[in-house]
Amino acid sequence: MEHSEKLSEEEIIKRILQGDKKLYEIIVRRFNPFLYKVGRAYNLNHEDTQDLMQDTFVDTYKHLAQFKGNSTFKTWIIRIMLNNCYKKTQKSSFKNEVMKEVDDQSRPLYSNESSQTDNIVRNHELSRIIEEALSKLPQDYRIIFSLREINEFNVAETAELLKISESNVKTRLSRANKMLRDVIERSYIPAELFDFNLVHCTPMVGKVLKKIEIL
Repeated sequence: MEHSEKLSEEEIIKRILQGDKKLYEIIVRRFNPFLYKVGRAYNLNHEDTQDLMQDTFVDTYKHLAQFKGNSTFKTWIIRIMLNNCYKKTQKSSFKNEVMKEVDDQSRPLYSNESSQTDNIVRNHELSRIIEEALSKLPQDYRIIFSLREINEFNVAETAELLKISESNVKTRLSRANKMLRDVIERSYIPAELFDFNLVHCTPMVGKVLKKIEIL
């Protein structure tokens, strides 16, 4: 798959639909980290998250022809993962709530551009503390935090994914940040949370490709 890392999702999908199934490996590797973070934001453990990731990749493959590009592929596949997580947890969420005053110019609080970045502690203990802190938040706020701060969706994309208003996205993110501020402010890079590293990525590729080979 020479130069495959440069292919757009649209190009990859077109070639897969033409019969080049092996290219689906690029999709799996490219979106493994995003799906993993979504699953963990639902307080699912590592094993359950991996199972749902595999289901999501297979579901996505089965419906590739239905992707019309009305939203980004990232939004599309994460929506499928969200739906699978919802079915797994069988909890109702994302209800409208009263809007409080929120800065309309808000952006992810824990930006990689922060001047504190060079001083951030990167170790297992810190990750454990952050994951534990997030696990204590109500589900609505964990999901908002995961999509906005960790997966770096903008407000409009997050609202589209969760089918709520942009105002509600801003409200929930503001509240989530406030809940976590004392524990994690200036303490981490969001992308390091729930890291799905290469030791897990390659086995996931193998499992998914094996399943789609018989479809």
